[in-house]
Amino acid sequence: RRATLAMGVSRTSKMLAFINHRVRVTLVDGRALVGTFTAFDRHVNVVLSDCEEHRKLPPKKGVDEDERHVRRVLGFVLVRGEEVVSLTVEGPPVGSGKKARIASAGTGTASGAGRGMPPATAMGAPRVGGPPVGMMMPGGGPPPGMRPPGR
Repeated sequence: RRATLAMGVSRTSKMLAFINHRVRVTLVDGRALVGTFTAFDRHVNVVLSDCEEHRKLPPKKGVDEDERHVRRVLGFVLVRGEEVVSLTVEGPPVGSGKKARIASAGTGTASGAGRGMPPATAMGAPRVGGPPVGMMMPGGGPPPGMRPPGR
């Protein structure tokens, strides 16, 4: 039992080393998916981003090798572990050769952007929503036929 556990840990750590690498996943049906290795789990379910599917069509008379190769852009893909035959590294981690650009400090000033409303004044913040004061309740009381609140 310990040997299986150790084997599982080493396999996991080996796969973790290839996160963000460009990989080729070969499937049971012969298709190959090439994409950025984003995640995996204990069932070897694999998540690929920026993925493309590559497959070869059956040979036909008069059709050369290049025309039999079909490429399709898939995007973000989750591949079930049962379908995976092999996982091969195609290239280094995406963006590994580029330096991250950090903006240099400037002499700008910070201020609130607002939402199109005038700033609050000494009289208080402007009313938002509802009828103007006094429109529904002339004289400040409740409408005729209604009791004031709390009575």
